[in-house]
Amino acid sequence: MHFDNLIKIIKERRETLHVTQEMLAEISGVGLRTLKTFESGKGNPTAETLKKLADALGLELTFHIKKMGTDQ
Repeated sequence: MHFDNLIKIIKERRETLHVTQEMLAEISGVGLRTLKTFESGKGNPTAETLKKLADALGLELTFHIKKMGTDQ
């Protein structure tokens, strides 16, 4: 799964709020290394990690699941 857009939104929101990576890690309960890895475009964050980051930044996280390859 590609997270380019999600990374951009989370990083921009963090910077808009003048929150450092260290601060966001502490507020969200996500490890600093995990956050840095995610923001650098590496890694594969879990839904739980994404929710923690979104909650800490006042963002709403929604998932849409689409069935592919069927006409039903």
